[in-house]
Amino acid sequence: MNILLVGSGGREDAIARKINEKDTLYSVILNENPSIIKMSHKYIKYGDNANEFVLNFARENNIDIAFISPDDILNTDLNDYLLENHIPTASPSRKAARIETSKEYMRYIMEKYKIEGNIENYVFDDEDSLKKFFNENNGEYAVKPIGLTGGKGVRVMGLQLSGKDEALDYARYILNRDGKVLIEKKESGEEFSLQALPDGKHLVFMPIAQDYKRLYEGDTGPNTGGMGSITDSNFSLPFLRAGDREIAEGILKKIIYALREEGNPFKGVIYGQFMSTNHGIKVIEINSRFADPEGINVLTLLRSNIVDIFLDIYSETLKNNIKFEKKATVLKYIVPPGYGINPVESELKIGTNLESENFKLYYASVSGTMQTVKTGHSRALALTGISDSIYEASDIVEEHLKYITGSYYIRHDIGTREMIENKIKNSGLQKPWG
Repeated sequence: MNILLVGSGGREDAIARKINEKDTLYSVILNENPSIIKMSHKYIKYGDNANEFVLNFARENNIDIAFISPDDILNTDLNDYLLENHIPTASPSRKAARIETSKEYMRYIMEKYKIEGNIENYVFDDEDSLKKFFNENNGEYAVKPIGLTGGKGVRVMGLQLSGKDEALDYARYILNRDGKVLIEKKESGEEFSLQALPDGKHLVFMPIAQDYKRLYEGDTGPNTGGMGSITDSNFSLPFLRAGDREIAEGILKKIIYALREEGNPFKGVIYGQFMSTNHGIKVIEINSRFADPEGINVLTLLRSNIVDIFLDIYSETLKNNIKFEKKATVLKYIVPPGYGINPVESELKIGTNLESENFKLYYASVSGTMQTVKTGHSRALALTGISDSIYEASDIVEEHLKYITGSYYIRHDIGTREMIENKIKNSGLQKPWG
Protein backbone atom coordinates (compact mmCIF):
# COMPACT_ATOMS: atom_id res chain seq x y z
CA MET A 1 0.00 0.00 0.00
CA ASN A 2 1.05 3.64 -0.44
CA ILE A 3 1.34 5.36 2.94
CA LEU A 4 1.82 9.09 3.50
CA LEU A 5 3.71 10.19 6.62
CA VAL A 6 3.84 13.85 7.65
CA GLY A 7 6.79 14.73 9.92
CA SER A 8 10.53 14.13 10.01
CA GLY A 9 11.84 13.91 13.59
CA GLY A 10 13.09 10.92 15.55
CA ARG A 11 9.55 9.75 16.30
CA GLU A 12 8.70 9.91 12.60
CA ASP A 13 11.84 7.97 11.71
CA ALA A 14 10.56 5.18 13.98
CA ILE A 15 7.10 5.32 12.36
CA ALA A 16 8.64 5.35 8.87
CA ARG A 17 10.64 2.20 9.58
CA LYS A 18 7.50 0.36 10.65
CA ILE A 19 5.68 1.49 7.49
CA ASN A 20 8.65 0.53 5.34
CA GLU A 21 8.68 -3.07 6.60
CA LYS A 22 5.89 -4.05 4.18
CA ASP A 23 4.50 -0.96 2.45
CA THR A 24 5.62 1.99 0.33
CA LEU A 25 6.48 5.20 2.18
CA TYR A 26 5.75 8.70 0.87
CA SER A 27 6.87 11.53 3.14
CA VAL A 28 6.19 15.17 3.84
CA ILE A 29 9.27 16.35 5.72
CA LEU A 30 10.11 19.47 7.71
CA ASN A 31 13.87 18.86 7.85
CA GLU A 32 15.87 16.77 5.41
CA ASN A 33 16.13 13.73 7.67
CA PRO A 34 18.49 11.36 5.80
CA SER A 35 16.94 8.19 7.23
CA ILE A 36 13.38 9.10 6.22
CA ILE A 37 14.55 10.33 2.81
CA LYS A 38 16.39 7.05 2.23
CA MET A 39 13.25 5.02 2.99
CA SER A 40 10.84 7.24 1.04
CA HIS A 41 9.76 6.34 -2.49
CA LYS A 42 9.05 10.08 -2.89
CA TYR A 43 9.09 13.05 -0.53
CA ILE A 44 8.24 16.75 -0.46
CA LYS A 45 9.00 19.50 2.02
CA TYR A 46 6.22 20.98 4.14
CA GLY A 47 5.80 24.70 3.50
CA ASP A 48 3.45 27.43 2.33
CA ASN A 49 0.01 26.43 1.01
CA ALA A 50 0.63 23.10 2.71
CA ASN A 51 -2.93 21.76 2.53
CA GLU A 52 -3.24 21.94 -1.26
CA PHE A 53 0.39 20.91 -1.75
CA VAL A 54 0.04 17.80 0.43
CA LEU A 55 -3.35 16.89 -1.08
CA ASN A 56 -1.95 17.05 -4.62
CA PHE A 57 1.03 14.93 -3.56
CA ALA A 58 -1.35 12.36 -2.05
CA ARG A 59 -3.52 12.24 -5.15
CA GLU A 60 -0.58 11.99 -7.56
CA ASN A 61 0.78 9.00 -5.65
CA ASN A 62 -2.49 7.15 -4.98
CA ILE A 63 -2.08 7.31 -1.23
CA ASP A 64 -4.14 4.68 0.61
CA ILE A 65 -3.90 6.29 4.05
CA ALA A 66 -2.05 9.20 5.68
CA PHE A 67 -0.65 9.65 9.18
CA ILE A 68 0.05 13.16 10.47
CA SER A 69 2.48 12.95 13.37
CA PRO A 70 3.75 16.29 14.82
CA ASP A 71 1.63 18.24 17.30
CA ASP A 72 2.07 21.59 15.58
CA ILE A 73 0.70 20.20 12.28
CA LEU A 74 -2.17 18.48 14.10
CA ASN A 75 -2.98 22.02 15.27
CA THR A 76 -3.74 22.95 11.64
CA ASP A 77 -6.66 21.75 9.52
CA LEU A 78 -4.49 19.55 7.26
CA ASN A 79 -6.00 16.31 8.59
CA ASP A 80 -9.56 17.60 8.11
CA TYR A 81 -8.70 18.87 4.62
CA LEU A 82 -7.38 15.46 3.54
CA LEU A 83 -10.47 13.69 4.87
CA GLU A 84 -12.79 16.19 3.16
CA ASN A 85 -11.00 15.39 -0.08
CA HIS A 86 -11.33 11.62 0.33
CA ILE A 87 -7.81 10.81 1.56
CA PRO A 88 -8.18 8.45 4.54
CA THR A 89 -6.16 9.37 7.64
CA ALA A 90 -5.35 7.74 10.98
CA SER A 91 -4.89 11.02 12.88
CA PRO A 92 -7.23 13.15 14.99
CA SER A 93 -9.28 16.04 13.65
CA ARG A 94 -8.21 19.51 14.69
CA LYS A 95 -11.13 19.70 17.13
CA ALA A 96 -10.27 16.35 18.72
CA ALA A 97 -6.57 17.32 18.92
CA ARG A 98 -7.61 20.24 21.15
CA ILE A 99 -7.26 17.78 24.03
CA GLU A 100 -3.54 18.58 23.62
CA THR A 101 -3.45 21.93 21.85
CA SER A 102 -5.59 23.63 24.54
CA LYS A 103 -4.82 22.75 28.16
CA GLU A 104 -7.86 24.78 29.13
CA TYR A 105 -10.06 22.52 26.97
CA MET A 106 -8.48 19.39 28.47
CA ARG A 107 -9.26 20.55 32.03
CA TYR A 108 -12.78 21.55 30.93
CA ILE A 109 -13.43 18.04 29.56
CA MET A 110 -12.16 16.43 32.77
CA GLU A 111 -14.31 18.69 34.93
CA LYS A 112 -17.46 18.37 32.80
CA TYR A 113 -17.32 14.57 32.72
CA LYS A 114 -16.04 14.24 36.31
CA ILE A 115 -12.99 12.25 35.19
CA GLU A 116 -10.72 11.25 38.07
CA GLY A 117 -7.16 12.50 38.25
CA ASN A 118 -7.91 16.16 37.58
CA ILE A 119 -5.75 18.81 39.26
CA GLU A 120 -6.92 22.00 40.95
CA ASN A 121 -6.49 24.63 38.24
CA TYR A 122 -7.27 28.25 37.37
CA VAL A 123 -7.30 30.14 34.06
CA PHE A 124 -6.60 33.90 34.13
CA ASP A 125 -7.11 36.40 31.34
CA ASP A 126 -6.45 39.62 33.29
CA GLU A 127 -3.48 40.73 35.35
CA ASP A 128 -5.40 42.02 38.37
CA SER A 129 -7.03 38.63 39.03
CA LEU A 130 -3.68 36.92 38.54
CA LYS A 131 -1.96 39.18 41.10
CA LYS A 132 -4.83 38.73 43.56
CA PHE A 133 -4.54 34.93 43.25
CA PHE A 134 -0.84 34.90 44.13
CA ASN A 135 -1.32 37.44 46.93
CA GLU A 136 -4.04 35.34 48.57
CA ASN A 137 -2.49 31.86 48.09
CA ASN A 138 0.69 30.49 49.63
CA GLY A 139 0.79 27.08 47.97
CA GLU A 140 3.13 25.94 45.19
CA TYR A 141 1.84 25.95 41.62
CA ALA A 142 2.78 25.08 38.05
CA VAL A 143 2.55 27.92 35.53
CA LYS A 144 1.53 26.77 32.03
CA PRO A 145 0.75 28.31 28.66
CA ILE A 146 -2.68 27.24 27.40
CA GLY A 147 -1.34 26.04 24.03
CA LEU A 148 1.55 23.96 22.70
CA THR A 149 4.91 24.36 24.40
CA GLY A 150 7.06 21.59 22.90
CA GLY A 151 7.67 20.34 26.43
CA LYS A 152 9.53 23.52 27.32
CA GLY A 153 6.94 26.10 28.42
CA VAL A 154 5.84 24.71 31.79
CA ARG A 155 7.56 26.01 34.92
CA VAL A 156 6.94 24.79 38.46
CA MET A 157 7.51 26.54 41.78
CA GLY A 158 10.34 24.88 43.68
CA LEU A 159 11.83 23.58 40.43
CA GLN A 160 12.21 26.12 37.61
CA LEU A 161 10.60 28.94 39.68
CA SER A 162 12.24 29.92 42.96
CA GLY A 163 9.17 31.40 44.63
CA LYS A 164 5.93 33.34 44.38
CA ASP A 165 7.44 36.50 42.87
CA GLU A 166 9.18 34.57 40.10
CA ALA A 167 6.01 32.54 39.44
CA LEU A 168 3.94 35.72 39.15
CA ASP A 169 6.48 37.29 36.78
CA TYR A 170 6.46 34.24 34.52
CA ALA A 171 2.66 33.98 34.63
CA ARG A 172 2.39 37.68 33.74
CA TYR A 173 4.76 37.14 30.80
CA ILE A 174 2.60 34.28 29.42
CA LEU A 175 -0.60 36.26 30.00
CA ASN A 176 0.72 39.27 28.10
CA ARG A 177 2.00 37.06 25.27
CA ASP A 178 -0.93 34.66 24.89
CA GLY A 179 -3.90 36.44 26.46
CA LYS A 180 -4.40 33.63 29.01
CA VAL A 181 -2.37 31.64 31.50
CA LEU A 182 -3.11 28.36 33.32
CA ILE A 183 -2.16 27.92 36.98
CA GLU A 184 -2.25 24.39 38.42
CA LYS A 185 -1.61 23.07 41.90
CA LYS A 186 1.84 21.50 42.13
CA GLU A 187 1.79 17.71 42.48
CA SER A 188 4.69 15.47 43.51
CA GLY A 189 5.44 11.90 42.50
CA GLU A 190 6.73 9.77 39.64
CA GLU A 191 5.53 10.75 36.18
CA PHE A 192 4.80 8.15 33.51
CA SER A 193 3.42 8.11 29.98
CA LEU A 194 0.69 5.73 28.85
CA GLN A 195 0.10 5.79 25.09
CA ALA A 196 -2.92 4.27 23.40
CA LEU A 197 -4.42 3.70 19.95
CA PRO A 198 -8.08 4.85 19.74
CA ASP A 199 -10.35 4.46 16.72
CA GLY A 200 -12.96 6.78 18.20
CA LYS A 201 -14.63 4.00 20.19
CA HIS A 202 -12.05 1.34 21.10
CA LEU A 203 -8.65 1.70 22.79
CA VAL A 204 -5.54 -0.49 22.63
CA PHE A 205 -2.84 0.38 25.17
CA MET A 206 0.93 0.34 24.77
CA PRO A 207 3.75 -0.28 27.27
CA ILE A 208 4.17 2.40 29.95
CA ALA A 209 7.19 4.67 29.48
CA GLN A 210 8.92 7.40 31.46
CA ASP A 211 10.33 10.55 29.88
CA TYR A 212 13.24 12.62 31.21
CA LYS A 213 12.64 16.26 30.33
CA ARG A 214 15.26 17.95 32.49
CA LEU A 215 18.46 18.86 30.68
CA TYR A 216 21.08 17.74 33.18
CA GLU A 217 21.85 14.50 34.98
CA GLY A 218 20.02 13.92 38.23
CA ASP A 219 16.91 15.55 36.72
CA THR A 220 18.16 19.11 37.10
CA GLY A 221 18.24 22.12 34.79
CA PRO A 222 15.62 23.50 32.42
CA ASN A 223 12.90 21.43 30.75
CA THR A 224 13.58 20.21 27.22
CA GLY A 225 11.58 18.31 24.63
CA GLY A 226 12.86 15.14 26.33
CA MET A 227 16.43 13.90 26.83
CA GLY A 228 15.49 10.24 26.90
CA SER A 229 12.99 7.62 28.04
CA ILE A 230 12.63 4.07 29.36
CA THR A 231 10.23 1.12 29.23
CA ASP A 232 10.38 -2.18 31.12
CA SER A 233 9.79 -5.73 29.94
CA ASN A 234 6.54 -6.12 31.94
CA PHE A 235 5.11 -2.96 30.27
CA SER A 236 4.99 -1.15 33.64
CA LEU A 237 7.84 0.42 35.64
CA PRO A 238 9.45 -0.95 38.84
CA PHE A 239 8.71 2.18 40.91
CA LEU A 240 4.97 2.44 40.12
CA ARG A 241 2.25 1.23 42.46
CA ALA A 242 0.03 -1.77 41.79
CA GLY A 243 -3.06 -0.52 40.02
CA ASP A 244 -1.48 2.65 38.61
CA ARG A 245 -1.70 1.37 35.05
CA GLU A 246 -5.34 0.28 35.38
CA ILE A 247 -6.36 3.68 36.76
CA ALA A 248 -4.54 5.48 33.94
CA GLU A 249 -6.20 3.22 31.36
CA GLY A 250 -9.60 4.02 32.85
CA ILE A 251 -8.93 7.75 32.64
CA LEU A 252 -7.99 7.56 28.95
CA LYS A 253 -11.09 5.47 28.20
CA LYS A 254 -13.27 8.14 29.84
CA ILE A 255 -11.55 10.92 27.87
CA ILE A 256 -12.18 9.08 24.59
CA TYR A 257 -15.82 8.60 25.60
CA ALA A 258 -16.11 12.30 26.52
CA LEU A 259 -14.67 13.46 23.20
CA ARG A 260 -17.11 11.25 21.32
CA GLU A 261 -19.98 12.70 23.39
CA GLU A 262 -18.73 16.18 22.52
CA GLY A 263 -18.98 15.37 18.82
CA ASN A 264 -15.18 15.21 18.43
CA PRO A 265 -14.39 11.47 18.20
CA PHE A 266 -10.66 10.88 18.59
CA LYS A 267 -8.84 8.66 16.09
CA GLY A 268 -5.08 8.16 16.00
CA VAL A 269 -2.69 8.07 18.94
CA ILE A 270 -3.38 9.56 22.35
CA TYR A 271 -1.30 9.55 25.50
CA GLY A 272 -1.56 10.68 29.05
CA GLN A 273 1.27 12.15 31.04
CA PHE A 274 0.34 10.88 34.50
CA MET A 275 1.81 11.27 37.98
CA SER A 276 1.65 8.59 40.67
CA THR A 277 1.19 10.56 43.90
CA ASN A 278 0.50 9.59 47.51
CA HIS A 279 -3.14 10.57 46.93
CA GLY A 280 -3.76 8.84 43.64
CA ILE A 281 -3.05 9.17 39.92
CA LYS A 282 -3.05 12.73 38.58
CA VAL A 283 -3.27 13.85 34.95
CA ILE A 284 -0.46 16.27 34.09
CA GLU A 285 -1.45 16.55 30.41
CA ILE A 286 -3.09 14.69 27.54
CA ASN A 287 -1.47 14.60 24.10
CA SER A 288 -2.82 13.72 20.66
CA ARG A 289 0.11 11.85 19.08
CA PHE A 290 2.96 9.44 19.75
CA ALA A 291 5.18 10.88 22.46
CA ASP A 292 8.72 11.90 21.63
CA PRO A 293 10.86 10.23 22.87
CA GLU A 294 8.56 7.66 24.53
CA GLY A 295 6.83 6.85 21.25
CA ILE A 296 10.15 5.67 19.83
CA ASN A 297 10.51 3.16 22.68
CA VAL A 298 7.11 1.57 22.06
CA LEU A 299 7.46 1.66 18.26
CA THR A 300 10.79 -0.18 18.64
CA LEU A 301 8.87 -2.92 20.48
CA LEU A 302 5.87 -3.00 18.11
CA ARG A 303 5.55 -6.36 16.34
CA SER A 304 2.16 -5.86 14.65
CA ASN A 305 1.84 -4.24 11.23
CA ILE A 306 1.46 -0.49 11.69
CA VAL A 307 -0.39 0.02 8.40
CA ASP A 308 -3.05 -2.50 9.46
CA ILE A 309 -3.38 -0.49 12.67
CA PHE A 310 -3.80 2.76 10.69
CA LEU A 311 -6.50 1.20 8.50
CA ASP A 312 -8.37 -0.17 11.54
CA ILE A 313 -8.22 3.25 13.23
CA TYR A 314 -9.70 4.91 10.16
CA SER A 315 -12.48 2.33 9.79
CA GLU A 316 -13.22 2.14 13.56
CA THR A 317 -12.47 -1.59 13.60
CA LEU A 318 -9.43 -1.65 15.90
CA LYS A 319 -8.78 -5.05 17.46
CA ASN A 320 -7.12 -5.77 20.79
CA ASN A 321 -4.50 -8.07 19.23
CA ILE A 322 -1.63 -5.61 18.77
CA LYS A 323 1.64 -7.15 19.89
CA PHE A 324 4.69 -5.60 21.58
CA GLU A 325 7.91 -7.44 22.35
CA LYS A 326 8.39 -8.06 26.07
CA LYS A 327 11.74 -6.29 26.37
CA ALA A 328 13.05 -3.26 28.23
CA THR A 329 14.25 -0.24 26.25
CA VAL A 330 16.33 2.81 27.08
CA LEU A 331 16.55 5.78 24.74
CA LYS A 332 19.09 8.57 25.15
CA TYR A 333 19.03 11.58 22.84
CA ILE A 334 22.23 13.09 21.48
CA VAL A 335 21.63 16.84 21.29
CA PRO A 336 23.72 19.76 19.99
CA PRO A 337 25.98 21.62 22.44
CA GLY A 338 23.99 24.21 24.39
CA TYR A 339 20.66 22.53 23.67
CA GLY A 340 17.88 23.84 25.89
CA ILE A 341 19.70 27.13 26.50
CA ASN A 342 21.71 28.35 23.50
CA PRO A 343 22.15 25.48 21.00
CA VAL A 344 25.07 25.47 18.58
CA GLU A 345 24.91 23.51 15.33
CA SER A 346 27.54 20.79 14.94
CA GLU A 347 28.56 17.93 12.66
CA LEU A 348 28.46 14.31 13.78
CA LYS A 349 30.15 11.29 12.21
CA ILE A 350 28.34 7.96 12.57
CA GLY A 351 29.84 4.53 12.15
CA THR A 352 28.38 2.03 9.69
CA ASN A 353 26.31 -1.07 10.47
CA LEU A 354 25.61 -0.07 14.08
CA GLU A 355 22.13 -1.52 14.32
CA SER A 356 21.30 -4.97 15.66
CA GLU A 357 18.48 -6.73 17.50
CA ASN A 358 19.63 -4.94 20.65
CA PHE A 359 20.38 -1.44 19.33
CA LYS A 360 18.58 1.06 17.10
CA LEU A 361 19.68 4.53 15.98
CA TYR A 362 16.95 6.97 14.94
CA TYR A 363 17.61 10.24 13.12
CA ALA A 364 15.77 13.34 14.37
CA SER A 365 16.37 17.05 13.72
CA VAL A 366 19.33 16.55 11.40
CA SER A 367 20.24 16.81 7.74
CA GLY A 368 23.05 15.35 5.67
CA THR A 369 23.81 11.68 5.07
CA MET A 370 23.45 8.51 7.10
CA GLN A 371 27.13 8.72 8.11
CA THR A 372 27.61 12.52 8.42
CA VAL A 373 24.81 14.62 9.88
CA LYS A 374 24.49 18.30 10.62
CA THR A 375 22.51 19.05 13.75
CA GLY A 376 19.92 21.80 14.03
CA HIS A 377 18.90 23.45 17.30
CA SER A 378 16.84 20.48 18.48
CA ARG A 379 17.42 16.83 19.31
CA ALA A 380 19.66 15.02 16.84
CA LEU A 381 19.99 11.24 17.29
CA ALA A 382 17.95 8.83 19.42
CA LEU A 383 20.12 5.94 20.61
CA THR A 384 17.94 3.06 21.78
CA GLY A 385 19.09 -0.05 23.65
CA ILE A 386 16.91 -3.16 23.93
CA SER A 387 17.42 -5.88 26.55
CA ASP A 388 15.77 -7.89 29.31
CA SER A 389 16.32 -5.17 31.93
CA ILE A 390 16.36 -1.39 31.92
CA TYR A 391 19.92 -1.02 33.17
CA GLU A 392 21.25 -3.52 30.60
CA ALA A 393 19.53 -1.53 27.84
CA SER A 394 21.18 1.63 29.24
CA ASP A 395 24.58 -0.06 29.07
CA ILE A 396 23.97 -1.00 25.43
CA VAL A 397 23.45 2.68 24.54
CA GLU A 398 26.67 3.64 26.33
CA GLU A 399 28.61 0.95 24.48
CA HIS A 400 27.59 2.43 21.13
CA LEU A 401 28.61 6.02 21.85
CA LYS A 402 32.16 5.27 20.70
CA TYR A 403 30.82 4.95 17.14
CA ILE A 404 29.51 8.54 17.10
CA THR A 405 32.04 11.37 17.04
CA GLY A 406 31.71 15.12 17.07
CA SER A 407 30.52 17.77 19.48
CA TYR A 408 27.33 16.86 21.36
CA TYR A 409 25.69 16.43 24.76
CA ILE A 410 23.90 13.38 26.19
CA ARG A 411 22.51 12.39 29.59
CA HIS A 412 24.36 9.24 30.62
CA ASP A 413 22.31 8.59 33.78
CA ILE A 414 19.01 7.66 32.09
CA GLY A 415 18.09 4.05 32.85
CA THR A 416 21.14 3.23 34.97
CA ARG A 417 20.86 0.80 37.87
CA GLU A 418 21.60 3.62 40.33
CA MET A 419 18.82 5.82 38.92
CA ILE A 420 16.20 3.06 38.96
CA GLU A 421 17.10 1.83 42.44
CA ASN A 422 16.90 5.39 43.79
CA LYS A 423 13.45 5.76 42.25
CA ILE A 424 12.30 2.50 43.84
CA LYS A 425 13.67 3.63 47.20
CA ASN A 426 12.04 7.05 46.94
CA SER A 427 8.69 5.48 45.98
CA GLY A 428 8.66 3.54 49.25
CA LEU A 429 7.86 0.32 47.43
CA GLN A 430 11.24 -1.34 48.05
CA LYS A 431 10.63 -3.91 45.32
CA PRO A 432 13.34 -6.49 44.63
CA TRP A 433 14.72 -5.65 41.24
CA GLY A 434 17.14 -7.72 39.17
